[in-house]
Amino acid sequence: GQAEAMAEAGITNILISHPGYYGGHKQQKLRKLLGRNDLSLMLNIDMVEQAEGASLAGESMGKKIPVLIKVDTNKQLGGMPRLGVPPGEPTLELAKQLVKLPGIKLVGIYAHEIGGAADIDDMALGTIKLISETASLLRTNGIEIDHISVGASNTLAATCRYVKDGKFPDITEVHPGNCIIGDIGYMLRGANTRESCAITILTTVISTSHPEKAAIDAGYKSFGADYNIGAVKNPDYYWNGIPYFGSVQGRPDLRAGRLSAETGYIYYMDPEKKLSFGDRIEIVPNNSTLVANIHEQIYGVRNGSVEKVITVTARGCGN
Repeated sequence: GQAEAMAEAGITNILISHPGYYGGHKQQKLRKLLGRNDLSLMLNIDMVEQAEGASLAGESMGKKIPVLIKVDTNKQLGGMPRLGVPPGEPTLELAKQLVKLPGIKLVGIYAHEIGGAADIDDMALGTIKLISETASLLRTNGIEIDHISVGASNTLAATCRYVKDGKFPDITEVHPGNCIIGDIGYMLRGANTRESCAITILTTVISTSHPEKAAIDAGYKSFGADYNIGAVKNPDYYWNGIPYFGSVQGRPDLRAGRLSAETGYIYYMDPEKKLSFGDRIEIVPNNSTLVANIHEQIYGVRNGSVEKVITVTARGCGN
């Protein structure tokens, strides 16, 4: 669904990075995309069953769809396991099956690593080594590939540094993810600084009837429901037993602590510094990808003035 919307918006080179080609309605969407002469489309695969469905779609359109094997290097490196087949022999075994299917063409392998902020360099280097070794294994076994990609938001700088050093000439693409926008979740993983977060939600204080907190006019339907649970062991994750759904701009004394459907609650960490009815506050969300997906427009602001209103392409297209 997102690929459809992006193609309609004029994007002509698309990689669908998450395998999801099962079911008649998705097959129809895939065939529609394949029918576009203005679109170069590639698919990620990590199971032969996915590849068989893609192959049927390719055959029906008289085409060979370029596919990449999604490789999970994270688990082997001690990071968070992701979609994908393990590197090395498991990738080779899957590749041997894919090259037999008539409606697809195996063109490469793809890793998308993620680790903690403390091990960014090691995760980047380890991923490059594993993916390069896997590429070499495929080629040694007669499977030629020309696309080898790695990268994620928090490892982007380290990955680019290693690639620029020229030690890993096999790498053809680095994909940085969401770090150009950033959020609190990405910040905790070392992908961006707090100051570089580009999206905030502008809210209004609609009630100060409680002495310990104020209510704002934005809840789950504005922020999503991500409480950065992966950071629960961080020493500042809780304040008085309250987690956080974002960070209030310019007000470290305020805790964005709880969400309802249409409202949020801002707690006073300093009881002497309270909010007033009608105050406007900006909040950097925990997860900017959720925020963008549930809003129709983003307002581009420079030096305090709205410079551009940006329509959110693919709003709500999660599959």
